[in-house]
Amino acid sequence: MTSQHADNVPVIEDWSHLLDGKVAVVTGGADGIGKGISLLFAAHGAVVEIVDHDESLLKETVEAIQELGAKAYGFVADVRDADQVTEFKHEVMKRHATVDVLVNNVGDYRPLVRFLDSSPDSWKEMYDINLHHVFLVTHAFLQLMIDSGGGSIINVHSVEGMRGYPGDPVYGAMKAAVNHFSTCLASGYGRNGIRVNGMGVDLTQTTQVDYISGYEDVEHLWESWAPVGRLGWPEDQARVALFLASDLSAFVTGHNIPVDGGSHAGGGWFFSPDAKRFVNRPKGL
Repeated sequence: MTSQHADNVPVIEDWSHLLDGKVAVVTGGADGIGKGISLLFAAHGAVVEIVDHDESLLKETVEAIQELGAKAYGFVADVRDADQVTEFKHEVMKRHATVDVLVNNVGDYRPLVRFLDSSPDSWKEMYDINLHHVFLVTHAFLQLMIDSGGGSIINVHSVEGMRGYPGDPVYGAMKAAVNHFSTCLASGYGRNGIRVNGMGVDLTQTTQVDYISGYEDVEHLWESWAPVGRLGWPEDQARVALFLASDLSAFVTGHNIPVDGGSHAGGGWFFSPDAKRFVNRPKGL
């Protein structure tokens, strides 16, 4: 719960429920980082509208939120499809007069195609899953958010959009576009009460990027791989999203925050003469 100073500065009155009374839309909110965000937002009082393509995971996440005594609704859709996004928006509007928070969380580096082996088809696939849906969903909800007095848009992208990514420059370019779209949207709509920020994620355990199963006997290497010295979890990302969604960040807009355990600050990708490829988690020290 918040109130206003005479200078219109929000005052946090209840730190345990930072999103009380808010409606939050989370794309890809049934698994991984999206699920972590959905759960934390609900725990802080938001009604969460989750859209995801996986019906089973969606049902599981909505039920987990309801078990917390919070409210959530699920909608099965592919947010790369304009008609399905429109249908989802209409479903949300049947239940709510406003949307206060939008989290564009969907994204994927797969299938990883090296640029020399890539094609217009693979470029479009990277565009659709990493950038096109951000345009679609943001465009669908932006006017509604403006009409209801403003809100917070959070675009989850990747640290690979904030540094050179030799593995797939097309993927890196799409993430960089989300990064800059966030900044441009913030500068254009701040006077309408809309705050927009991005999160450049990395080194976080999800089913999509499985560090636990993909790397055996490497616990001792995390001190080298990440400046914070450990693997990240969806909860680490969710806490930053909560900050950006709530009035804690009422004077923060147009920024892209690396939520990466320090990987962006600490270094990047290095060419390994032994492996004959670029690595950012070397196994030899």
